[in-house]
Order: sequence, then C-alpha cells, then structure tokens
Amino acid sequence: MACLGFVVMQGEFVIGRRTGKGVVECYRSAARGAGWIGWVGSAAILLITGFCATLTAYCMKYFLGNVGTLLHASWGINGGDPTAYWNNFLANGWQAALLTLLAVALTVFIMYKGTSGIERFCKYAMPALVCMLIIVIVKSLSLPGSFAGLEFIFKPDWSVFKGTGWISVFGKATGQAFFSLSLGMAIMVTYGAYLKKGENIEKSALMVCIFDTLVAVMAGIAIFPAVFAFGHEPASGTALLFVTMQAVFNDMGAVGPLFGAILYLLVTIAELTSLVSMFEAPVAFITDIRLEKGKSAPRTPSLLGVAAFNLLTGVIVAFDALGWGGLMQPLGFCWMDFFDLLSEGTLIPLGSLATTILIGWKLGTKWMADEIEQAGNVWKSKKFTMFCMKWIAPVLLAFALLAQINTFFNLGWF
Repeated sequence: MACLGFVVMQGEFVIGRRTGKGVVECYRSAARGAGWIGWVGSAAILLITGFCATLTAYCMKYFLGNVGTLLHASWGINGGDPTAYWNNFLANGWQAALLTLLAVALTVFIMYKGTSGIERFCKYAMPALVCMLIIVIVKSLSLPGSFAGLEFIFKPDWSVFKGTGWISVFGKATGQAFFSLSLGMAIMVTYGAYLKKGENIEKSALMVCIFDTLVAVMAGIAIFPAVFAFGHEPASGTALLFVTMQAVFNDMGAVGPLFGAILYLLVTIAELTSLVSMFEAPVAFITDIRLEKGKSAPRTPSLLGVAAFNLLTGVIVAFDALGWGGLMQPLGFCWMDFFDLLSEGTLIPLGSLATTILIGWKLGTKWMADEIEQAGNVWKSKKFTMFCMKWIAPVLLAFALLAQINTFFNLGWF
C-alpha cells in the first residue's frame, strides 16, 4: 500500500488531471505511443465489472433472505443449512441473473445525473457503510472466544515465506491492494480528470489509501472473531461471505438475522459504490472518443451501452455460478476464472507496471511536480514517491505479475 498503492495512485491522478479527458487520451497526451496503457486499463475494467455486478446480486439475495427471516416469511433463510441454501442459489442462474439486472439498474440510476449523482450517493452511502460496520464489529468482539479470530488475522505465519513462497504471498497482496484501490483499471485516471487544479493530489491519494486499508481491517475484525467464536472453519473467497458467515448468523439466535441483514446490506452498498466507479471510467472513455471524432456525446446512451455490456458479462458469471461451475462445466471451462485471469491476473499488473516505467523513466519528477504542486501545494513525499516509482514499483510489480500468472496457470514456478 505504501510503496505501490500510494505511489501509483498519485501517478494515475496526475495523468488524469493533466488532460481532463478519458483514460486513453490521458495516456496519449502524457507520452507518444502510451495510449495502449489506457486500452489495457479499459479492457480490465470491462472484464471485471460483470463479476462485481453478480456479486452485488448475491449480496442482495442474502440481505433479502435475512430480512425474510426477521419477518418469518417463507422466502427467508429461516435457519436453514447455509451450504444447501448457497448451493440452491448457485444452481438458480435465472434468479441470480435477475438480481444482477437489478444491480446494474441501480447503478445506472445512481449515475444518471452524472458526477453529481455519484457524489450524492457516496455522501450518504459511505458514512452508512462505516456505521453498519462498527455495529457488526461490536457484536463480533462481544462474543465469547472471539479473540481467536483476532489472532487469526494479526498473528503472522512466517512459514509461507520459505523459499520462493514470498513471491506468491506478495502477488496476492498486490492483487488485493490494486483491486481494492481500483488501480490499473482506468478508474483513478478517470477520477483524476475530474479533480480541480487546486486539489492536493498527494493528500487525496494518501487519504484513499489510509481509509481503504482501515475499512479492510475493520471488515476482517467484523467477520473473523465471529467465525471463530462459533467454532466455524473460515472458508476463502465467496464461501466465507455467504456460507461461513450465514452459519454464524444462524448460530446467533434471534439477533442473527438482524446482523446478517446489516452485514449483507453493508456489502451491497460497498459493491454498488464499486460498480459506480467501474461504470464511470468506460462512460468517460466513450464520451471522449465521440468528441474526438466531432460527434455529439450525450451521457445517457454511453451509460446504457456500458450497462448493457456489463449486464451481459454479469449474466454469464451468474449462470457460471460465480465460478463454482455452471454454464460451461461440461467443457471444463470456467468463465469466472477466465475473466479473472485476464483482468486481475494480467491486465491490471501489466498496466500498472507500464505506468510506473512511463512516469519513473520517461516523464520524470518535473512532469509530476508541475501538476501536483499547483495552487501552492507542497509535494512532501516527492523523493519517496519518485524513488519507488523508478526503482521499487517496477520490480515488485513484475514479481506480482509473474506470481499471478503462476497461480492462475498452476505452473509451479514458486
């Protein structure tokens, strides 16, 4: 987060604000022949948004399921076996697809008014998210035996660093950091284009990194102490959120559905804010291309076009059961893994690696300083940022890219 996230985010903000256009044009303006980096980021975001839309649909399903339990309705989870409930929903591609459509429609509704709509939604959604997270944390830590969960999160397991194991660990950590910060996928370049010239880029990047990490740690504290308090084995990925956590809520008794509804509403809001970001980047990009060709560029058609494409990929992931095997299982093919490999596994680290080389070795310190130090702003981390941009980030991102490829293809390099 410090040597990569904070550094690359400053670079993407600068690239975006210098031009104030879509991501491809921003890179083209930064250096001749650099437009392809913008295309890489745009492709990554289009591939990954379908998964996020479908994940939002699953969160909605579990929110409604817990609300149904509170109302003693037949459509509630009602203490049923979490694994069976999960498997039944995985098998119901049509229901997942319809909820994915709802998630995409909500995103379009939020974005319809442009950046003002995005701002208004985030203004209320973010404080609500933090408040709900604190409520779940208090409940989780109050459970007997919750300390084991804190130990699970914060006690290091140094054995994973034996031999070349550190490369795999680092690759996963980098993938998580960049995905969480929305780096390497055109989003921060696009948001940078909306920053006013007087905004302090360094401070903005620092605040995003700090609060992103803080919320991530809070989410861990909300989940794992409760998991261990009820003696459950923590799963990984989506199974942790939808199977293990639902089992925890079932074990809580009468208050379980209430906290289940809060948690899944919390994740739904978080996913919607992510979808807004993921939709905005390609919308700005399409608008830019149309203006460049001298055509009119109304926002609504571009937004609906992006929504239609993301709905298509989301429906594919929904019928593919979030990668658990569905749509193409007889052929031994997983759409979810395919999208993930191309986006998070390849395009995001590749685009970020190219960005650090471009800034660190071609554009240089003065190019960055000219933008960051506008309106009297002082670039306090100048030496640290440019040292990392030139020497640390490219090397570490190259290792991260190798680690991601090694993991996805199971090559056994390290």
